[in-house]
Amino acid sequence: MAIIEAELRGNFKQILSEIEDAVLGRSVSASLEDSSNIVSGDTRCAVRVYERYSYTGGNRVSMNITLLDAGGRIFVTAITSGGSQAMLFKINTFGEESFLETVTDVIEQYRV
Repeated sequence: MAIIEAELRGNFKQILSEIEDAVLGRSVSASLEDSSNIVSGDTRCAVRVYERYSYTGGNRVSMNITLLDAGGRIFVTAITSGGSQAMLFKINTFGEESFLETVTDVIEQYRV
């Protein structure tokens, strides 16, 4: 599993759009598997689940991205999973780390 978490500064909708564009635009096999949007008062939460084929690992890898705007403070968590072919423990996490890198530049651009 690979993870990145950060507090961000900027426009919630713009950040979400750039994250979506980065995931789908930087990987030929990436797809949006499902999404959820929740709004309650001044709090917004967007959850996205993506999947792609990892050529290195020869399997599929998923990435969950949660973007939260809580009263003007924006937080993101991106977690990848899958990519290992071992039964008892993970042998390779290259696919997970590589998938996470598709959003790292966007997140760093808006990091507080």
